[in-house]
Amino acid sequence: MKRVERRVRASDDIDEAVAHYIEVASADVAERFLLEYEGAVEHIARHPGTGSRRYVQVLDGAELRFWTLNRFPYAVFYVERADVIDVVRVLHQASDIPAQLEN
Repeated sequence: MKRVERRVRASDDIDEAVAHYIEVASADVAERFLLEYEGAVEHIARHPGTGSRRYVQVLDGAELRFWTLNRFPYAVFYVERADVIDVVRVLHQASDIPAQLEN
């Protein structure tokens, strides 16, 4: 299993999602979101090649992939490096993903 590092933007994305779920639902829903995220990251760490490459062209040749959460409409965007999984963003699937990835 590869080590996972999360960029600041990805951490910000997660914080925003948690705040949203606390505001519109409950702290329990926010906690379930975090558990889903952790499960997705664990899967990615074990099987990095299973993520979709749909948005690979956005990061100038980097092997960008994403894996979706099961019960929440979010996707974890990452790049597999030799010794680490680099989590780039965690984005809502209804957002303008290419524009979000370029920021």
